[in-house]
Amino acid sequence: MYHYFLYKHDEFLEHYHKRSNAETCFHMIKTKFKDNLRSKTKTAQINELLLKILCHNICVVIQEILELGIKGEFIVEK
Repeated sequence: MYHYFLYKHDEFLEHYHKRSNAETCFHMIKTKFKDNLRSKTKTAQINELLLKILCHNICVVIQEILELGIKGEFIVEK
């Protein structure tokens, strides 16, 4: 691994940065929505985890809308 870092530094940093982004995302989800799953069955645990990820993504989109000052226009069809 050291030689990969030393001789292919740019390629190493590209992959390492992807890992750091994933670790940051996991940390954000655990901090915001707790790090435990309350469901008992495996299927329910998977669904609970997917729901936490979905809620995290929605929170990130809302945060970016507010930071960038994007005005959302929502059309409700009847």
